[in-house]
Amino acid sequence: MSYPTTTPAPAVLVLEDGSRYVGRAYGSHGQTLGEIVFATGMTGYQETLTDPSYAGQIVLMTAPHIGNTGANDEDMESSRIWVSGFVVREPARVPSNFRSQRTLDADLESNGVVGISGIDTRAITRHIRSLGAMRSGIFSGEDYHLSEGEQLALVQGGASMRGRNLSDEVSTVEPYSLPAQGERIGSVAVLDLGVKTSTLNYLAERGFEVFVLPQSVTAEHVLSLNPSALFFSNGPGDPAASDAHVTLLQEVLRAGVPYFGICFGNQLLGRALGFGTYKLPFGHRGINQPVLDKATGRVEITSQNHGFAVDMPIEGISESKTGFGRVEVSHYSLNDQVVEGIRCLDIPAFSVQYHPESAAGPHDANYLFDRFRDVVVAHAAAGAGDAK
Repeated sequence: MSYPTTTPAPAVLVLEDGSRYVGRAYGSHGQTLGEIVFATGMTGYQETLTDPSYAGQIVLMTAPHIGNTGANDEDMESSRIWVSGFVVREPARVPSNFRSQRTLDADLESNGVVGISGIDTRAITRHIRSLGAMRSGIFSGEDYHLSEGEQLALVQGGASMRGRNLSDEVSTVEPYSLPAQGERIGSVAVLDLGVKTSTLNYLAERGFEVFVLPQSVTAEHVLSLNPSALFFSNGPGDPAASDAHVTLLQEVLRAGVPYFGICFGNQLLGRALGFGTYKLPFGHRGINQPVLDKATGRVEITSQNHGFAVDMPIEGISESKTGFGRVEVSHYSLNDQVVEGIRCLDIPAFSVQYHPESAAGPHDANYLFDRFRDVVVAHAAAGAGDAK
C-alpha cells in the first residue's frame, strides 16, 4: 500500500451563488458538477460513497477527519462509488485499521471521483444550512486554471436535482435473485431504484427469496412472478419525476400484494396514496438523525439520505386520495417534523424515510425488516383462511 508523498495540487469548490473555497486536490483531478449536500456521519464514509442514492451529488463530510480506516471490499454498498464529488477538511495521510485494504484516496482515484480537501467544511455547512443545497463544482488540474467566470458558468449551467429522474442510471440492467436464508417464507420483488447490498442481505436473512428487478419493469412483469411482497428501495432524484414507478406501485397494491418501501420508496408510496412531495432546503444526511415512532413513543437514531419528503399531516388519520383507505404518519423527524414513515390502515403497506439497513450503523431501526416479515406472514395466513 502506497501513501502520498508530494504536496497535492490546488483545487477550488465553486457554489452557484458565486462562493469560492480554495483547497487541495483530493482523489482524481479535473472537474465535476453536482448538487452539494452535507453528511453528518463521523464514520461510514465508504458506505456513503457507494450508496447509489448519492448519484448526482457532491458530498461534503462535516466530520473533520476522513479516511483514517482506509477502504475495503467488505463495506461496499454497491459495485462502485456513486457520488459526483467529495469534500473533506483533513484526509488521513495513513489509514490505520486491520480491515483496511487500500487508502480512501486510491479508491477515489480509481473511480474517477474528483474531490477537494483542506477547506473549512464547517463554514460551508453553515452556508448550505442558511441558503439551501445548491449546484456546485470542483475544479482541479487544468480545470483549476479556468477563469472564475468560466467556472461559475459551468456550475450554474449544471442540472438541478428538482425534476430529475436518476433511476435508470443506478438500477440494475438485468434481473437477478438471491436465495432465502434459513426457512423460506416467500418471495419479495425488489424494484431496484438504487438498492444497497445490505438491504438485500437483510431481506434474504428474513427468509425471503429476493428477486431484484430493473426500474423499467411493468406491473404485469412484477405480478407474473407471483411475489409474496413488493419492496421499493432507496434511490436518487425527485419522486415527482417517477410517475411510472408510482403507477406500478398502485397497480400492485390494488392486486393485494404487501408492500414495504424505504427512503425513495417512502416518497413513492406517499405519491401513490395521493399525497405530494417537496424538496427540503438542505435535506437529511448522516447516521445521527433522531426520529420518533408515534406508536411506541420510542426515539430512534437513524441513518438518512434524502432531499425530498412527503407532504402530509403528521397527526391524525388521513384518507388516501387514490382509493387506498385510511393512512397515518407512523414516524416523524424530531429535528424539523418531516414525515419519516407512513402506515396504511386498510391495506398491508408501510414505509419509512430513513435507512433501517444502515450497515455502518445505527441499527435502532433494523426491526423494521422483522415487521415486514410479520406483515407478509400474517397476510399469507389470512389468505389461506379466506380460501377455506
